[in-house]
Amino acid sequence: MWCPAIIGGSNRGISMHYAGFWIRVAAYLIDAILLGVTSVVLLSIFGFGFTGSTVSSGGAFSATGYLDPAGNLFTLVLGIAYFAGLESSAWQATVGKKLLGLMVTDLSGNRISFLRALGRYFGKILSSLILMIGYIMVAFTGKKQGLHDMLASTLVLHGKPGEFGTKGVFD
Repeated sequence: MWCPAIIGGSNRGISMHYAGFWIRVAAYLIDAILLGVTSVVLLSIFGFGFTGSTVSSGGAFSATGYLDPAGNLFTLVLGIAYFAGLESSAWQATVGKKLLGLMVTDLSGNRISFLRALGRYFGKILSSLILMIGYIMVAFTGKKQGLHDMLASTLVLHGKPGEFGTKGVFD
C-alpha cells in the first residue's frame, strides 16, 4: 500500500512512499535465501562445523546440534556486513530491497551512515526477541516503521537512492 507523505526542509514538496509490511517480508525472504546459501558455502569453505550432529545406524545424517561458537561469530559478522554494509552504501538497500525497488533512508530521506545501519541491524534482533512484534508494527504505524526503524530513526521507502535527499549520496 502506498502511503505518501510530504517532507519538509530542503526536500519540501517531495512525496515519500513508505514500503508496507508484505513487500518488506518479500525483500527479507530474498535476502534470507541469498544470505543462507552464502553462509553455508562460506562456513564449509572455512571449515566451521556443527556440534552435536549425529549419523544414525541407517546412515542418515541428523543435524540436531548447533553451529560452533566461531561459526556463530562468523555468521553474525556476515549478517552485519550484508545488512548494515549494503543499507549504508550508495545502494541504500540489500539485494532483496533493491530487487523490489525499496531503499533505507533517515527520516529526511537521506542516506544513512554505517553506524545507524548497525543500530538498525541490532534493533532487528530486539524486534525478533519480542515475538516478532517489532516487525508486525510495520503494518500498523503511519510511516510503516518497525521497532528497529523507530530505534534507528529510519524509513524504508519505494524509490531510488538520491530521489528524496542528496546528503551523503554523492560523497
